[in-house]
Amino acid sequence: MRTLTLCEYEPHPVYFRLDSEQLAALKAAHIDVTAPTVDGATCSLNPSSYIGTVRSGDLSIVVRPKISIARVMFLVAYALDPNDWKRYFGLAPNPDVLESIIPAFVHHTHQAIRRGLLQGYRTEEDVLHTVRGRIRFSDQINRRFGIPLPIEVTYDEFTEDIEENRLLKSALHRLSRLPVRFERSRRDVNGLSPAFNTVELGSYRRGAPEVRYTRLNSHYRPAVELARLIIDNSSLELFHGEVTGASFMLDMNWVFERFLFVALQESLGLSQREWKQGARLTLDVDGKIRLAPDLSWWDGGLCRFVGDAKYKRITPTGFQHADIYQMLAYCTATNLPSGLLVYAAGEAESGVYCISNADKVIEVDSLDLEGQPEDILAGVSRLAEKVKGHSRKMVAAA
Repeated sequence: MRTLTLCEYEPHPVYFRLDSEQLAALKAAHIDVTAPTVDGATCSLNPSSYIGTVRSGDLSIVVRPKISIARVMFLVAYALDPNDWKRYFGLAPNPDVLESIIPAFVHHTHQAIRRGLLQGYRTEEDVLHTVRGRIRFSDQINRRFGIPLPIEVTYDEFTEDIEENRLLKSALHRLSRLPVRFERSRRDVNGLSPAFNTVELGSYRRGAPEVRYTRLNSHYRPAVELARLIIDNSSLELFHGEVTGASFMLDMNWVFERFLFVALQESLGLSQREWKQGARLTLDVDGKIRLAPDLSWWDGGLCRFVGDAKYKRITPTGFQHADIYQMLAYCTATNLPSGLLVYAAGEAESGVYCISNADKVIEVDSLDLEGQPEDILAGVSRLAEKVKGHSRKMVAAA
């Protein structure tokens, strides 16, 4: 097995040939393959914002973040559960993001099921020879043409085969087939799987569904949220039932944007109706140019603040200030006098831009992700005060 260790956004020369399946796997993992940049190299691998592990054939690649894994785990944990984030990653993180998530997921799954699997009611549709639950009269007429038996029925069954358990089983199944390097991690994952023998394996091609938590299932939350993270960021390539390629790649753009959204919501004390991510806006009168800012504060149908989060400053060829133009479009669509653009520290200098002939002000600021969690949250509180300041400008302009 050939193993390469890369860092996000840093090109890495390769001195051996890659086959077509490996090239396809790298493309799926958002790793660009370009012509060689070093003498003797066959090509250059160019990671993007995705960190994690990808394996194809005899090639295994680990992409590490530019910030420490400990900080990445904090950002992920806080984004998943701002009120109880310390529970998620109490174990020392591994340099590999997948190997850091597995011990936490195994631990919380053990905690969730230590008194047995959660049970709940699941609605089932069936064809029986006796009445159970409710008869589906329209189906009985359309499918049975008045024949009394069998009977089309719908009933609620109290079972362990519920969404929460399906998510946990599906995450365990994914982990058992991903390129896990540590024997202990593989053993822990395989040891948990028999506990879910009574549960069907979920099929989540469109992503893991959200789970509504109550006092009955709140003890499942850490395990389920980590399961959703694993399902949404992993992929398997199968050929005749055998795994030919697998990956777990976590987008740091998503991590930063989601963390900043959740942390600002907590700092501002706003509800889900007031604080929105990806609110639907249109720039033109006909509604053809659609926009979705990362951060927005709403009072009913009136937008009080708009902002955007950028983990990495990307400068397309010939387009030097794309992020500023994007923020100007957000301010125009919401009819706000100003907006806030937040980068991860080191990506852009802070400043204020007064836009000519538009009567708009774009403020640029940054958030340092390398400090301790309390330092990062202090930085979020500072940004929250700026959000309030932009909101006050809207009120004054109105």
